[in-house]
Amino acid sequence: MSKKQYRLALVLEGGAVRGIYTAGVLDVLMKHGVQADMVIGTSAGCIHGGCYVSGQAGRSIRYYRKYRKNRHFMGFYSLLTSGEMVGRKFCYEDLPLRLDPFDEAAFEASPIDFYVTVTNVETGQAEHILCDELRVGGKMELLRAGASMPLCSHIVEYGGCKYLDGGVADSIPYRAALDLGAQRCLAVLTQPAGYLKKDGSMLPFRAAYRRYPKFVEAMARRPLAYNAQVVEVEQAARRGEAFMFRSCRNTGISRMERDPAVIDEQYALGRADAEAAWPALQAWLTQA
Repeated sequence: MSKKQYRLALVLEGGAVRGIYTAGVLDVLMKHGVQADMVIGTSAGCIHGGCYVSGQAGRSIRYYRKYRKNRHFMGFYSLLTSGEMVGRKFCYEDLPLRLDPFDEAAFEASPIDFYVTVTNVETGQAEHILCDELRVGGKMELLRAGASMPLCSHIVEYGGCKYLDGGVADSIPYRAALDLGAQRCLAVLTQPAGYLKKDGSMLPFRAAYRRYPKFVEAMARRPLAYNAQVVEVEQAARRGEAFMFRSCRNTGISRMERDPAVIDEQYALGRADAEAAWPALQAWLTQA
C-alpha cells in the first residue's frame, strides 16, 4: 500500500504554558483560512492543535484566561493532591465536557489527520499515533499522555503501552511528518532564535524511572536531539522546504506560568508574529 501524501502539515512544538504562543499563531492561520491536511504535535502543541482541527479559534486563550489561576488546573496544589502537576479531571474532563466544551463532532468531521506524539517509557522511542477522535475516556488519554511531563505526571497506560511526554523522544516532530508523507511543513517553535537546550542533572530521572532505563537514556539524549532538530527545521526553512514560526523575543514566560499578563503577552506575540509573516507565508503557500 502506498504511503498517504499530505500537501501541508503543521508541526507543533510543546512547552507547557509557553505553548500558548502556538495558540496565537494557529488562531491567525484560522483567521486567514490556512488549510493544512495534517497536524502533528508534541505536548502543548497537540493540545492547541486539536482546537485547530475542530475549528475553535480563541478557545485555548479563552480558557487559559478564565482558569489558569484555578488550583485544580495546573500547579503545585494539583501536584500535592493528585501527584500530577496538570489536573487530570479538570483539564481532561471538566474543561472539554463542561467548562469550555471541545467540539468533538467538528473534530471527527474534519478532513485533517491529527497525530499525537508520545514517548513509550519502556522503549524510550517516540510514537506518532493517529487520533480520529478525542473523546473523554477514548483517545483523549493519548492527548493526556503526550502532555504528561516527567517527574510531575503519572505514567499513562493506553493500549497496553506506557507513555509520557512526547517531547522527551521527539520535541519537534518535523522528520516524523515527512516520514508520514508530508510534502511541506509549517513548523511552530516556542523558543526564540538562539535558544539551545542544555544538559541538566539526570539524578532525579534515574531515581524516578530506574525501571525504565531506555526512557532515562532518551531523557539524557534530549538536549542534543532537540538542538539538532532546531537546526534541521532552520535549514529546511532557508531552502524553502518548510516555513517556520518562532517567538521573535523572549517574554520570560515559564513552563508553569500563572501570571495572566505574561500568558496574554505570549499569546499576543504568537498572533503578532503570524500576522507580520502572513505576506511571506501566503507567497510560500502559493508556490508550486
